[in-house]
Amino acid sequence: MKIYKYGDNVDTDVIIPARHLNDPSPAALASHCMEDIDADFAKTVDPGDIVVAGKNFGCGSSREHAPLALKSSGVKCVIAPSFARIFYRNAINIGFPIVECAEAAEAIQPGDQVTVDFATGVITDATQGKTWQAAPFPAFIDGIIQSGGLLASLKARGVAR
Repeated sequence: MKIYKYGDNVDTDVIIPARHLNDPSPAALASHCMEDIDADFAKTVDPGDIVVAGKNFGCGSSREHAPLALKSSGVKCVIAPSFARIFYRNAINIGFPIVECAEAAEAIQPGDQVTVDFATGVITDATQGKTWQAAPFPAFIDGIIQSGGLLASLKARGVAR
C-alpha cells in the first residue's frame, strides 16, 4: 500500500484531464488518472493505495469521471480536510469512499503505512504510531458504498431495476 500525497485544490481536470473523456471506460480513465499532476501515478498505483490531499479536493467541473478514474485505478480512498461538494456526492454515488480529516491529511506522508476503518472512521498510521478520528459514514451512505454505488444499492433494495 502506497500513499500519494497532493496539495490543496486538486481539481477534476487534474484528476482526469478533459482530453481523455472520449473513452469513458473505467480502464481508459484509470490509465490517465492524475497524469497532469503526477505523470507516474497510473503506472505505479496499486489496488489499496490511498490518496491524501489538501483542502477542496475534487473542485472544478462536476464530472463523475474524476472519482471513477480514482476508483478504477484501484485507489482505496481519498483522505482530505475537505472535498468539493459535487465530487463528494459523485464519489458516494459510485461507491468510492472519501474521508474528511484535516489532521490526518496534514500528518500522513508518502511511505507511511495507513489503514482506514470506514465503519468507525479511525485512520491509523502505523509508521508514525498515530490515529485520527474521522466521522464514520452514516448508515445509509455506508450502505451505498458497500453496495458499490447508488444504483447498485437501489437495486439491492428492490427500488430500481
